[in-house]
Amino acid sequence: MKKVFAFVISVFCCATIFSQISINLNDDVNFWSDYPNQQLAETIVSKMTDEELLSQILMFGWAGAEPGKLLYDWVDRGLGSVKVFGWNTDDINLVAKSITSLQKKSASGRFKIPLFVATDQEGGWIRHVKGETAITPGNMAIGSSGFPADSWYSAYYISREIKALGINMNFAPTVDLFTNHDSTIIGTRSFGDDPEKAGILGGAWASGSEAAGVIPTVKHFPGHGDTRFDSHINLPSIEVDFDTFTKRELVPFMYLIKQNVPAVMSGHLSFPKIDPSGTPASLSKYFLTDLLRGQLGYKGLIITDDMMMNGATMFAGSVSSAFRMAIEAGNDIIISSTTAKLGEALWTNNLSLMRSDDSFRERVKDAAVRVIKAKLDYFKGGNAAPLYPDSSTISKFIPDREGDKFFLEQACRSIVIDKQTDLPLNSAKAGKVLFVGSLPKFFEEGKKRFSDSGDFKFTYEIGPNETQWVVDNIGKLVGGYDTLIVLVYNERTARIANWLRQYGKKVVIFSIMTPTASFELNWANDILIGYSYSNYTMQAMFGALCGEYTVSGELPFKK
Repeated sequence: MKKVFAFVISVFCCATIFSQISINLNDDVNFWSDYPNQQLAETIVSKMTDEELLSQILMFGWAGAEPGKLLYDWVDRGLGSVKVFGWNTDDINLVAKSITSLQKKSASGRFKIPLFVATDQEGGWIRHVKGETAITPGNMAIGSSGFPADSWYSAYYISREIKALGINMNFAPTVDLFTNHDSTIIGTRSFGDDPEKAGILGGAWASGSEAAGVIPTVKHFPGHGDTRFDSHINLPSIEVDFDTFTKRELVPFMYLIKQNVPAVMSGHLSFPKIDPSGTPASLSKYFLTDLLRGQLGYKGLIITDDMMMNGATMFAGSVSSAFRMAIEAGNDIIISSTTAKLGEALWTNNLSLMRSDDSFRERVKDAAVRVIKAKLDYFKGGNAAPLYPDSSTISKFIPDREGDKFFLEQACRSIVIDKQTDLPLNSAKAGKVLFVGSLPKFFEEGKKRFSDSGDFKFTYEIGPNETQWVVDNIGKLVGGYDTLIVLVYNERTARIANWLRQYGKKVVIFSIMTPTASFELNWANDILIGYSYSNYTMQAMFGALCGEYTVSGELPFKK
């Protein structure tokens, strides 16, 4: 009898405690309440208005140096995330101040939910946060060395810099394969053409980012590598069958899913042999819900690429429809590079749909739960970026002093000698040297080693008229030199290098950015390949040229 009585009392106490928790959760809950994360996320969502729910799954950028009143109005409405784009980041102290201001505005809301603050800081030439942040050798350089540690530390040092500014999410790593060598949008952003290697290096990158305290986002699912088209401009159609797709494009993502990567970015990419409707993966329930979540077992956030890109809007017919399709497909965060107007159709139409379509509203709620749960896991996890970064201390963290040493070493491990005739080169072998190129560090590093030298400079963004001017005038200088060292990074600079063949001089090619551009220059005496316009790469290439270290890099793709 005593045991029965004790059991009844126990059940009564447990029920009372549970009831009390429920009352507390319902009465005064906010983001910082001390409850289990999943339960807290679901409770907050259950109390949200439709406006708060829809706002929480949106991410907006801003165009000016500082956020305008419109963006603050959206944060007032419950906006869940903001993105720092490359057009407003030259003053990194101002970036930190803007993030602090936006986070304080968000904290004043009734649930006190912090913002996800994202950017694209992949390394290499994709570096949205500028100012004094590192310009690194990039992913293809990592693929060339082949060391997962190079990938881990690259992410770690990149992430430490942006974390100091209050940025807590990075749209990296890029695990698209370097399959189509004519690609203008992926190129050296890729680790190479080996799916398993890309998965391993991408996994190391994600781990380094998380160790530094920044959420990594693997992209662009399900793979942007096998097309020369840019999804910013149009919708790429990738004509691969399902067998090739699963053995190639999906492999890197499968590595990262197994590693529990916290976020995946969906790409505006059509695979008509897999989904005959031609729907972009970013708007496709098959690719995101059935394949990514269902078959591959992915549990984290799904985030669209920028919905202002033509690859999404042209297919959907309007921005409003594209947003709707993206939500229905299974995305949890929908990105717009511009701040929408408060009464814009992408807002009003989808808000109305929430009120008339229960299944759509449930999908928005599901996405909001995922977003808030991810925020709880991150901001209460003990290693988060500061909500209110102190701009007066930024110079202590940017540039990262440890990273500076590492990136030079990493660049040296990445250099490839694609053709060797006279290397290592010294002043006696080279004679009088003419440097032909555009980057200040190219000329600076060259003159350190070859004092008897001259310059022929053109602008980095060289156009067709300037290219013609160079070939018309460079011959006037060439006669006075013995060796020509030429910086090649696109078709126009390759044309300049080819023009120099006729003069019978010793020619050395420094190939960067578009390594395939040098493949037609095999007539040159020596060809060195790097993958970036960074100062680290220039130092490493001249060190390799002059035999200052043992070169060990290998091309991470087949010619």
